[in-house]
Amino acid sequence: MSEEQVEQQEAQEEQQSEPEADDRLLRLAADFENYKKRTARERQEYVQLANERLIAELIPILDDLERALSAAEEHQEAQLEEGVRLVHRSLAGLLARHGVTPIETEGKFDPHVHEALLSQPSEAEEGSVIDVVQKGYKLGERVVRPARVVVAGPPPQEEPEGDA
Repeated sequence: MSEEQVEQQEAQEEQQSEPEADDRLLRLAADFENYKKRTARERQEYVQLANERLIAELIPILDDLERALSAAEEHQEAQLEEGVRLVHRSLAGLLARHGVTPIETEGKFDPHVHEALLSQPSEAEEGSVIDVVQKGYKLGERVVRPARVVVAGPPPQEEPEGDA
């Protein structure tokens, strides 16, 4: 075979393989698109399942709250207080079972888990938390809501008494 014939044969083979490569590429793209749709659908099902479990556990707490409200209508203060305590314990227990924990507010201010609402002069160590306005919570290690706190500022300055 001459060199020219070899080149013609290679060109023919290349032209024949191009449609096959295009077909494989189209199939691969379609498979990938189907994969993306399937994983998105599965992710949505997981979220729905997780929400369903949480809602199923919240319903008894809603029942307890309704009982507490009906006791309030009958002006039974002791039962109302006990009912509200029951709801609080139930909800706190449910959140704890799902990994929600309150943020510690004792000690130094930590900007990663605390939100300083204001700083007040105090005898306490500067930068320490002296009051909690709203509790904060974590889900695992992730902050869901930072604790809103009042931070100790420098101690109050005593004003010198002057002769007037």
